Amino acid sequence: MLYPYIQTASGLSEWFADDVTISPEKVFKFVWDHEEHKAVMSAHRINHFVKFEYLPESKDDENDPSYFELRLEVNELTQTTFLKVTDYANFDDLEELEDLWEGLIENLRKVVGG
Repeated sequence: MLYPYIQTASGLSEWFADDVTISPEKVFKFVWDHEEHKAVMSAHRINHFVKFEYLPESKDDENDPSYFELRLEVNELTQTTFLKVTDYANFDDLEELEDLWEGLIENLRKVVGG
């Protein structure tokens, strides 16, 4: 079952970030290389997807917030589960972003044994 790995702070901290915590106000704090980024879970459907929207750090962010969505999709014929990633962020180097996500997905594979 992959859903806990994409929806809970403890699951995400196993593969997605150096550390993930959640505050009583339901704000997730993601830490990468000692740098904090805060987000809220803006949408989710149990066992299907989660969407995290980063809290704005500037006026531009308020008008066009960055977010990422992790969606579990199942192939009807093979019953294989896929993780579809949507990353909407102001990131200049798309190749570097792809490499980053490939590394994260590889981390997840190692954690779940897939």
